[in-house]
Amino acid sequence: MKHIKLYILTLFAAVIILSGCKKDFLERPPLSQITTDNFYKSSSDLRLVTAGLYAQPWNDWNSFPLLAIGDILSGNMLQPYNADLAQLTSFAVTSQNGQMATSWRCFYKIVAHCNTNIIAINAKVPDSVPLRNKNGALGELRFLRATAYFHLAQLWGAVPIIEDNTKLLKEPLLPRHRLADVYRFIVNDLRFAASALPARDQAGRLTTWSAQGMLAKVYLTKAGISGSRNQSDLDSAAFYAKNVINTSGLTLLPNYYNLFRTQFNDNSESLFAFQWAPGVGYGNGNAIQTQFAPSSSVVPPGGGWGGAIGPTFDLDSLYTPQDSIRRKATFMRTGDHYPELNAAGGGYTATSCSIKKHIVGTAADNNSPSMDIWSSPQHNTVLRLADVYLVYVEALMGTNNTTADAEALRVFNMVRKRAGVEPVTSITAEQLRNERRIELAFEGQYWFDLVRLSHYNPQAAIAVLNNQILKNTRVQFSYDPATGKKTRNANGIVITPPTIATFTLPIPATEITADPKLLDPPVPYY
Repeated sequence: MKHIKLYILTLFAAVIILSGCKKDFLERPPLSQITTDNFYKSSSDLRLVTAGLYAQPWNDWNSFPLLAIGDILSGNMLQPYNADLAQLTSFAVTSQNGQMATSWRCFYKIVAHCNTNIIAINAKVPDSVPLRNKNGALGELRFLRATAYFHLAQLWGAVPIIEDNTKLLKEPLLPRHRLADVYRFIVNDLRFAASALPARDQAGRLTTWSAQGMLAKVYLTKAGISGSRNQSDLDSAAFYAKNVINTSGLTLLPNYYNLFRTQFNDNSESLFAFQWAPGVGYGNGNAIQTQFAPSSSVVPPGGGWGGAIGPTFDLDSLYTPQDSIRRKATFMRTGDHYPELNAAGGGYTATSCSIKKHIVGTAADNNSPSMDIWSSPQHNTVLRLADVYLVYVEALMGTNNTTADAEALRVFNMVRKRAGVEPVTSITAEQLRNERRIELAFEGQYWFDLVRLSHYNPQAAIAVLNNQILKNTRVQFSYDPATGKKTRNANGIVITPPTIATFTLPIPATEITADPKLLDPPVPYY
C-alpha cells in the first residue's frame, strides 16, 4: 500500500509538526536536541507530542474535503466548476477523484502519527512519569486515532486497521477489515480515552467528555451497521450522551452566532476542535476561509476564492423566517450585512448567496497580525455539545419514527431555544434529521447523518437525495432582497440517481494500484 507505507513516521516527524502549534498551547524545545533516547522522559514531553496532533496533520481534510464531502455530497452546498466537486454533486464519484485520495491519505497519516507515539510512549516513558499523565497522553492519541478511523469507516466502510506502521515494511499489502471490527477498534480506543482523560484540562485539550461525546456518536452509527438498529448500541449512545449532558457541567454557548467567531474559540460547547494557529504558512494552518470566502475584501490579501460556491436551494428551504440567527451565521443571502467582516471598511454586504460559517474576516478583524490566507485562527469544532444533544435525542427515539419522550423533548428544545425558534411537543425522525442539518450545516456533518441512515434504512436515505433531484433543489439560487424572491440557478450538471452504493465512496485508484488486496472481501481483525 504505497501511501500508507509512506506514513511509517518516526518520532522526529511526529515532533516536527509541533512548529504549527500556537505558542500558548505548548512551548517546544529546540528540535535539534530531540532523539528517541532523550524524549518521552517527562510529562511535559508527553504534552508536547500530543499537542502537535490537534492541527497540522488534519490539514488535508480540513482545507477542502471536510466541506466538500460533508456538505457538497449531501446537497447542502454546490460548486459547479471544479471537476472533482461536480462529481460529488452528481453522485458520479470515481476512484480518481482528488478529494477521495487526499482524505484517505490524511486519515492514515493521522493514524500513523498516533501509532508511532503510542508505541514510543509505552516503550520509553520511565516510571518517574506519573501513570495518570502517561495514560492521559495515550488517551489523547487513542481519541485522535479513533476519530480518524471513524471518518474512514463512515466514508469507505471496511478499511485496513493498522496499529504498528513499522510492520508494513515487511508486509506492505493489507486487506480491508470487517466494518464491525473497525467499529470495535474505534470503541476500544474511545473507551480507553474516556477512562484516561481528565474531566478538565487546558482550553482546547481533550477531556473525558470529549471521548464520551464521541462514543455516543460512534455507538449511534454502529447501531445500524448490521442492517437494523441494535438496541444495546442505542442504549450505549444514550448513556454516554446523557452523561455528557447531565454530568459534565458544560453548557451550550448562549449565542449560536458566536460559535463561529475566533473570540469564542474553545468555548464551553466545544468538545474537540482543531487547534489552528495564525502565521504558520501553507499546509500547516486553517485555510477554509481562503477557499470558501466569497470576496477578497473579507479575508487576508490573496484569499477569497469561494465566489462560485454557495448554499443550495434545498438547504435554504429548511430555514423558517424565525430561524434567522442560524441561517445568517451559516450562509449569506444577497443584501445581508456583516459588520464584523472588514470592520475597518464599514463591514461587508453580501452581493450573492455565499458561505458565511468559517468566514471570520481579516487580520485586523481578528486582532491577529500574523494571520494569512493559509492560517485562519478559527478553531473549527469537530464535536460540540449541541451535536451530542441531538445524538441523545436520536438514541432515545431509537427504532421509532416519532417520540414525545419528555427527556428527548427537553434536550431537543434546548437546541431550538438557543436558536430562537419555537419548541415542539413531539419529534419525528425527519424533524430530527432536519434539525441536525440546520444546526450543523457547513460543519461537514450532514453526509455522515445520511450514511448512518443508509445502514438501517437505505430506502429512506436514497429518498432524501432523490427528492433533491426530483424537486430540482440540489442547485444554487439567487436572492432578491427587495422582494424576498429566490430563483434557482441552472448549472448543467447531470445528476446520476443515487443508489445504496452511493453511500460508500470508492477507494482511491492510487491505493488500489499499490495494494490490490483492497479489492478483496474484508477479513476479520479479531
